[in-house]
Amino acid sequence: MTTFMNRKSEFPIQPLILSRVSYRAFSEERLTDEELMSLFEAARWAPSSYNGQPWRFIYARRGEKEWDPLFEVLVDFNKSWVKNADVLVLVISRNNFEHNEKPAPTAQFDTGSAWMSLALEAHSRNIVAHGMQGFDYEAIKKSLKIPDSYTVEAMVAIGKHGKKEDLSPELKVKEEPSLRKPLKEIISKGKFNFK
Repeated sequence: MTTFMNRKSEFPIQPLILSRVSYRAFSEERLTDEELMSLFEAARWAPSSYNGQPWRFIYARRGEKEWDPLFEVLVDFNKSWVKNADVLVLVISRNNFEHNEKPAPTAQFDTGSAWMSLALEAHSRNIVAHGMQGFDYEAIKKSLKIPDSYTVEAMVAIGKHGKKEDLSPELKVKEEPSLRKPLKEIISKGKFNFK
Protein backbone atom coordinates (compact mmCIF):
# COMPACT_ATOMS: atom_id res chain seq x y z
CA MET A 1 0.00 0.00 0.00
CA THR A 2 1.14 3.55 -0.78
CA THR A 3 -0.08 6.59 1.17
CA PHE A 4 -0.21 10.33 0.59
CA MET A 5 -2.05 12.62 3.00
CA ASN A 6 -5.61 11.21 3.13
CA ARG A 7 -5.03 8.89 0.16
CA LYS A 8 -4.21 5.19 0.49
CA SER A 9 -3.77 2.87 -2.46
CA GLU A 10 -5.12 -0.68 -2.17
CA PHE A 11 -1.93 -2.01 -3.76
CA PRO A 12 1.59 -0.52 -4.02
CA ILE A 13 1.97 2.14 -6.74
CA GLN A 14 4.47 4.87 -7.54
CA PRO A 15 4.16 7.78 -5.07
CA LEU A 16 4.22 10.22 -8.03
CA ILE A 17 0.85 8.87 -9.18
CA LEU A 18 -0.80 8.91 -5.75
CA SER A 19 0.45 12.38 -4.83
CA ARG A 20 -0.63 14.11 -8.08
CA VAL A 21 -3.45 16.56 -7.24
CA SER A 22 -5.36 19.05 -9.40
CA TYR A 23 -4.71 22.09 -7.23
CA ARG A 24 -6.36 25.42 -7.96
CA ALA A 25 -4.08 27.79 -6.04
CA PHE A 26 -1.64 29.40 -8.47
CA SER A 27 0.99 32.01 -7.80
CA GLU A 28 1.67 34.62 -10.46
CA GLU A 29 5.21 33.26 -10.85
CA ARG A 30 6.19 32.47 -14.43
CA LEU A 31 7.38 29.16 -15.78
CA THR A 32 10.52 29.28 -17.87
CA ASP A 33 10.13 28.40 -21.53
CA GLU A 34 12.17 25.26 -20.85
CA GLU A 35 9.84 24.19 -18.01
CA LEU A 36 6.79 24.66 -20.19
CA MET A 37 8.25 22.94 -23.25
CA SER A 38 9.36 20.00 -21.08
CA LEU A 39 5.69 19.38 -20.22
CA PHE A 40 4.76 19.26 -23.90
CA GLU A 41 7.80 17.06 -24.54
CA ALA A 42 6.50 14.55 -21.97
CA ALA A 43 3.11 14.56 -23.71
CA ARG A 44 4.79 13.96 -27.06
CA TRP A 45 6.06 10.56 -25.91
CA ALA A 46 2.66 9.13 -24.94
CA PRO A 47 1.52 5.90 -26.63
CA SER A 48 -1.01 5.98 -29.47
CA SER A 49 -2.68 3.65 -31.96
CA TYR A 50 -0.52 3.23 -35.09
CA ASN A 51 1.75 5.83 -33.46
CA GLY A 52 -0.73 8.34 -34.89
CA GLN A 53 -0.18 10.90 -32.09
CA PRO A 54 -3.59 12.58 -32.51
CA TRP A 55 -3.13 15.06 -29.66
CA ARG A 56 -2.64 18.77 -30.31
CA PHE A 57 -2.09 21.56 -27.79
CA ILE A 58 -2.92 25.24 -28.30
CA TYR A 59 -1.41 27.30 -25.51
CA ALA A 60 -1.40 30.86 -24.28
CA ARG A 61 0.48 32.69 -21.54
CA ARG A 62 -1.17 35.09 -19.13
CA GLY A 63 -0.74 38.71 -20.20
CA GLU A 64 -0.12 37.88 -23.85
CA LYS A 65 -2.63 38.42 -26.69
CA GLU A 66 -3.41 34.70 -27.11
CA TRP A 67 -4.61 34.43 -23.47
CA ASP A 68 -7.96 36.21 -23.77
CA PRO A 69 -9.66 33.89 -26.29
CA LEU A 70 -8.93 30.90 -24.04
CA PHE A 71 -9.66 32.64 -20.74
CA GLU A 72 -12.90 34.30 -21.84
CA VAL A 73 -14.64 31.01 -22.71
CA LEU A 74 -14.14 29.65 -19.17
CA VAL A 75 -17.14 29.50 -16.86
CA ASP A 76 -16.99 32.15 -14.12
CA PHE A 77 -16.16 29.58 -11.43
CA ASN A 78 -13.02 28.53 -13.34
CA LYS A 79 -12.06 32.12 -14.17
CA SER A 80 -11.97 32.85 -10.42
CA TRP A 81 -8.99 30.54 -9.85
CA VAL A 82 -7.40 30.29 -13.32
CA LYS A 83 -6.69 34.04 -13.46
CA ASN A 84 -3.27 33.59 -11.78
CA ALA A 85 -2.15 30.57 -13.80
CA ASP A 86 0.77 31.20 -16.12
CA VAL A 87 -0.48 29.10 -19.03
CA LEU A 88 -3.77 27.90 -20.47
CA VAL A 89 -3.71 24.92 -22.83
CA LEU A 90 -6.54 23.79 -25.07
CA VAL A 91 -6.29 20.04 -25.70
CA ILE A 92 -7.70 18.80 -29.00
CA SER A 93 -7.53 15.52 -30.88
CA ARG A 94 -7.42 14.71 -34.58
CA ASN A 95 -10.41 12.53 -35.43
CA ASN A 96 -8.83 10.61 -38.33
CA PHE A 97 -5.51 8.87 -38.80
CA GLU A 98 -3.06 10.90 -40.87
CA HIS A 99 -1.78 7.85 -42.79
CA ASN A 100 -5.16 6.97 -44.36
CA GLU A 101 -7.72 9.58 -43.16
CA LYS A 102 -9.92 6.82 -41.72
CA PRO A 103 -11.57 7.40 -38.32
CA ALA A 104 -9.20 6.87 -35.41
CA PRO A 105 -11.40 5.16 -32.78
CA THR A 106 -8.84 5.66 -30.00
CA ALA A 107 -7.93 9.30 -30.73
CA GLN A 108 -9.53 10.57 -27.53
CA PHE A 109 -8.11 7.68 -25.50
CA ASP A 110 -4.64 8.40 -26.89
CA THR A 111 -4.98 12.13 -26.27
CA GLY A 112 -5.90 11.35 -22.67
CA SER A 113 -2.64 9.45 -22.32
CA ALA A 114 -0.74 12.48 -23.60
CA TRP A 115 -2.52 14.71 -21.07
CA MET A 116 -1.62 12.30 -18.27
CA SER A 117 2.04 12.31 -19.36
CA LEU A 118 1.98 16.11 -19.23
CA ALA A 119 0.28 16.09 -15.82
CA LEU A 120 2.77 13.64 -14.30
CA GLU A 121 5.75 15.53 -15.73
CA ALA A 122 4.35 18.74 -14.26
CA HIS A 123 3.83 17.12 -10.86
CA SER A 124 7.38 15.69 -10.90
CA ARG A 125 8.63 19.28 -11.34
CA ASN A 126 6.35 20.73 -8.62
CA ILE A 127 4.23 22.49 -11.25
CA VAL A 128 0.43 22.55 -11.08
CA ALA A 129 -1.46 21.21 -14.12
CA HIS A 130 -5.24 21.26 -13.64
CA GLY A 131 -7.43 19.82 -16.38
CA MET A 132 -11.03 21.04 -16.75
CA GLN A 133 -14.12 20.93 -18.89
CA GLY A 134 -15.83 24.09 -17.58
CA PHE A 135 -15.70 26.22 -20.73
CA ASP A 136 -17.71 26.87 -23.88
CA TYR A 137 -16.53 24.22 -26.33
CA GLU A 138 -18.36 25.64 -29.34
CA ALA A 139 -17.20 29.20 -28.69
CA ILE A 140 -13.53 28.25 -28.52
CA LYS A 141 -13.83 26.05 -31.59
CA LYS A 142 -15.32 28.98 -33.52
CA SER A 143 -12.92 31.57 -32.08
CA LEU A 144 -9.80 29.56 -32.96
CA LYS A 145 -11.25 28.26 -36.25
CA ILE A 146 -10.78 24.62 -35.27
CA PRO A 147 -12.11 22.44 -38.11
CA ASP A 148 -14.61 19.62 -37.58
CA SER A 149 -11.82 17.14 -38.25
CA TYR A 150 -10.65 17.86 -34.68
CA THR A 151 -12.41 17.39 -31.34
CA VAL A 152 -11.98 19.86 -28.49
CA GLU A 153 -11.27 17.70 -25.44
CA ALA A 154 -10.36 19.85 -22.43
CA MET A 155 -8.54 22.89 -21.11
CA VAL A 156 -5.55 22.80 -18.75
CA ALA A 157 -4.34 25.54 -16.42
CA ILE A 158 -0.61 25.36 -15.66
CA GLY A 159 1.56 27.31 -13.27
CA LYS A 160 3.50 27.44 -10.03
CA HIS A 161 1.90 26.60 -6.71
CA GLY A 162 0.08 29.42 -4.96
CA LYS A 163 -1.23 29.76 -1.42
CA LYS A 164 -4.42 28.00 -0.42
CA GLU A 165 -5.19 31.00 1.81
CA ASP A 166 -5.53 33.22 -1.29
CA LEU A 167 -8.48 31.18 -2.57
CA SER A 168 -12.13 31.93 -1.85
CA PRO A 169 -13.68 29.98 1.05
CA GLU A 170 -15.53 27.82 -1.50
CA LEU A 171 -12.28 26.89 -3.23
CA LYS A 172 -10.21 26.38 -0.07
CA VAL A 173 -12.23 23.29 0.84
CA LYS A 174 -11.58 21.83 -2.63
CA GLU A 175 -7.79 22.22 -2.29
CA GLU A 176 -7.40 18.82 -0.61
CA PRO A 177 -6.43 15.58 -2.36
CA SER A 178 -9.63 13.87 -3.50
CA LEU A 179 -10.25 10.17 -3.08
CA ARG A 180 -11.05 7.53 -5.69
CA LYS A 181 -13.58 4.72 -6.02
CA PRO A 182 -12.39 1.36 -4.71
CA LEU A 183 -11.00 -1.07 -7.29
CA LYS A 184 -14.01 -3.36 -6.95
CA GLU A 185 -16.18 -0.60 -8.46
CA ILE A 186 -14.02 -0.06 -11.56
CA ILE A 187 -12.77 -3.52 -12.54
CA SER A 188 -14.58 -6.74 -13.41
CA LYS A 189 -13.11 -10.04 -14.58
CA GLY A 190 -14.58 -11.26 -17.83
CA LYS A 191 -18.03 -9.62 -17.74
CA PHE A 192 -19.80 -6.28 -17.52
CA ASN A 193 -20.65 -5.87 -13.88
CA PHE A 194 -21.03 -2.13 -13.30
CA LYS A 195 -23.85 0.17 -12.21
